[in-house]
Amino acid sequence: MAVSWGSVTYEDVTVIFTQEEWALLNPSEKKLYRDVMCENFRNFLSIEKIQEHSTKEQHNLPGSKQSNTTVNISEGKKSQNGRKSQECEVHNKLFTYSNHLQQHERIHSGEKPYVCKLCSKAFSYSSQLRTHERTHSGEKPYECKLCSKTFSHSSTLRIHERIHSGEKPYECKLCSKTFSHSSTLRTHERLHSGEKPYECKLCSKTFTDSNTLRSHERIHSGEKPYECKLCSKTFRHSNTLRKHRRTHSGEKPYVCQLCSKTFSCSGNLRIHERTHSGEKPYVCKLCSKTFSYSSQLRTHERTHSGEKPYVCKLCSKVFSYSSQLRTHERTHIGEKPYECKLCSKTFGNSSNLRSHERLHSGEKPYECKLCSKTFSKFSTLRSHERIHSGEKPYECKLCSKTFRHSSTLRKHTRTHSGEKPYECKLCSKTFRCSGNLRIHERIHSGENPYVCKLCSKTCISSSHLRIHERTHSGEKLYVCKVCSKAFGHSSTLRTHERIHSGEKPYVCKLCSKAFSYSSQLRTHERLHSGEIPYVCKLCSKAFSYSSQLRTHERTHSGEKPYECKLCSKTFGKFSNLRSHERLHSGEKPYECKLCSKTFSDFSTLRSHERIHSGEKPYECKLCSKTFRHSSTLRKHTRTHSGEKPYECKLCSKTFRCSGNLRVHERTHSGENPYVCKLCSKTFISSSHLRSHERTHSGEKLYVCKVCSKAFSHSSTLRTHERIHSGEKPYKCKLCSKTFICSSRLRKHERIHMKGFRYYLSNNDNINKNSNY
Repeated sequence: MAVSWGSVTYEDVTVIFTQEEWALLNPSEKKLYRDVMCENFRNFLSIEKIQEHSTKEQHNLPGSKQSNTTVNISEGKKSQNGRKSQECEVHNKLFTYSNHLQQHERIHSGEKPYVCKLCSKAFSYSSQLRTHERTHSGEKPYECKLCSKTFSHSSTLRIHERIHSGEKPYECKLCSKTFSHSSTLRTHERLHSGEKPYECKLCSKTFTDSNTLRSHERIHSGEKPYECKLCSKTFRHSNTLRKHRRTHSGEKPYVCQLCSKTFSCSGNLRIHERTHSGEKPYVCKLCSKTFSYSSQLRTHERTHSGEKPYVCKLCSKVFSYSSQLRTHERTHIGEKPYECKLCSKTFGNSSNLRSHERLHSGEKPYECKLCSKTFSKFSTLRSHERIHSGEKPYECKLCSKTFRHSSTLRKHTRTHSGEKPYECKLCSKTFRCSGNLRIHERIHSGENPYVCKLCSKTCISSSHLRIHERTHSGEKLYVCKVCSKAFGHSSTLRTHERIHSGEKPYVCKLCSKAFSYSSQLRTHERLHSGEIPYVCKLCSKAFSYSSQLRTHERTHSGEKPYECKLCSKTFGKFSNLRSHERLHSGEKPYECKLCSKTFSDFSTLRSHERIHSGEKPYECKLCSKTFRHSSTLRKHTRTHSGEKPYECKLCSKTFRCSGNLRVHERTHSGENPYVCKLCSKTFISSSHLRSHERTHSGEKLYVCKVCSKAFSHSSTLRTHERIHSGEKPYKCKLCSKTFICSSRLRKHERIHMKGFRYYLSNNDNINKNSNY
């Protein structure tokens, strides 16, 4: 019979452990348990005046020295107060009190007689019900004396106190790792045994602990029972809610003892500590690759299995892990919950915010062990390390091309599919990757957020800034394996390698013409579409691509940012500087495959090749005349319009092209920069020098197709061809006589000039005679 006082029974102040639970308690906990229970007994004895020796026998403490009394009872004997023992028929376990036996039998029967009045949840013991009711009332009667944190259960308080004391009484017998909680030890031991006793009834997936199973089941049910009171956001797990609350409060209670960095959750601290220790405890069973985090291992294992369990409900796109799905869902709803406190820029995920904050702080915590280069993101460090190792783990299934980054592979697959999922809201232009869209949007907004620290130049993207910074440092990381030429950018190296391989992977869909570079293809496609999207704000002149516009704008501003280190001459375009430097070095890297002639720049080689092929791709819309070069076509159209935009500042003479103006200016300055190596004669222009050199070599490149006569200069050939065609384009304005070449017209005009002078002199003589 239970001892009672009013409405309080002995059961209410009794905590009963099973034999398994008792075995897991350490000696200090067992002593504490005995002291508390003895104190409770003494309180009841003082009320009911029951003898102490009989009560101790009635309540035989587990593992105590009175266990011999229990043995006697199990043999069918009476206890010292004359009561008979109660025996469980299933386990033959003996109990002194019938209510203890009844509680034990509920383990076998599954009976749960104690029901919560608020949520109808049922429990086997009244103590469990009381603990549960605190989740409704919010009551937390147990307070930590060190930090004043309160808890619903005394056991939770004891576990919490171990955080302060550092006590870890539970040790793994296999690896000697210690734990604060017995349940954590049991879960850990399953890592060694591989045991996963908890199975999902819907998908048969197994788990090492019941908590993980319950969390998994919510994926199927969609249940999110934990709600944030500040923003009403719901979560599947209570710990996720706790972490989320810290985003509101800014609390970061976990501190790294090595670098004092703070974290909002203990898991992030443990993960961070591995960056100091280099520990990678998780090993892939298929490829033996090691990882710092179990989540990384699970994610990696999906690269082997191809599993993508997370499906977007809006577009059915599948993902390997839930965080990817959540981030993807924000692209549909436009949610950007993470805001930079310095510039108020918002981001779709926290990692992007952290990376962005490092732009403000300049922090680069990730260092390459081979070259000591530092990076603001760990993923960028991994990508960089592949430059040293040459590793390209991502392979295209269509063309077997390999890549260093999964994102580059995804972009590459779109070249096969033609998919361009990212669209500009202002001009409807589509892009293969979101980064290109963001950069494009800055063309509309005029935003140039990246600033060079050396010259304060602003750039539209971080890649443009890095490329620009190399013009200051002279750094050239990328080396051609064929000719050992070094380049500042990997893309420039890839482009250069096509010169050796002859590869032209970009094909025009309209005329099937192939190109080595995508930019060349885009420029070519504008010939078909007539698109000229880039307009100068000062003179409204339109251009096919942005680089042309930037170069043109320098004609207004007079800016010449590229300077020759040998002669200090400045240029408006970097390509012009490179071509100029070859005048000093004598380098001519571009060779014609037909005649082996070499050239200092690639455009000159292309122009030369048209001499052999006869190709004249540029046609005048007014007279249908065709030309080898676009610049020649532009000059020619000025013969129709009469436009002469280039004016000499000294004599105000105007010219159709800038080259003619520069040559003319040398007549004022007396400059003759081009010197013949054979006779040291100097010339005002390179074309005059080339014409002169042919007098030494006897070379005659230009051949008449009608009579096969050869000429040293193209202009002489054109004049000769008029003999066959009968064309006489030069007409005298006084007598309408026509001529084959301009020199004959000028000679003819002198005849009129002589007659006019003779007429003037005769008039003067007649006037003098009449005066006499």
